[in-house]
Amino acid sequence: MALTYSPISTDWPCQVKTPGSYDWERSAAKWLRELVPARYASYPALIRHPVLLARHAQLQVQQEVRVARTALQTARAELPGLGMPESVIEHTIKLYAAEVMQLQHIARSVRVVSQALMERTHP
Repeated sequence: MALTYSPISTDWPCQVKTPGSYDWERSAAKWLRELVPARYASYPALIRHPVLLARHAQLQVQQEVRVARTALQTARAELPGLGMPESVIEHTIKLYAAEVMQLQHIARSVRVVSQALMERTHP
C-alpha cells in the first residue's frame, strides 16, 4: 500500500522507522508507549490501535508541557520561599526551560507520527 506521507519531517523521531518500511508501525507504537505512563501501555485498546495510542501520547505530552511551563513561570516566585539559594533557583529555571523545549520537540514528533499512522489507517 502506498503512503502519501512524505517526506519525513525533521521532527520525525529517530526511534521510528520510515513510514511504509517493514514494521514501521510497530516501531511507532513502541516509541509512543514510552511516552505514556506504564499502566497505559498494557491496555488492550491502546495496544491494538496505534492511532489511539498516538492520541493519548499527544494528550500526555501536552499536559507535561503545561506542567513544565507552570514550574518555569512560578520558580522565581516560589522557590525562595522553600529556602532555595539563588544558584539553585537559576539552575532550576534553566532546567525547566530546557525541559519545555524538549517536550515541545516531542509534541511535534508525536504529531508527525500520529499523522503518518492516520494516513496508513485512512488513506
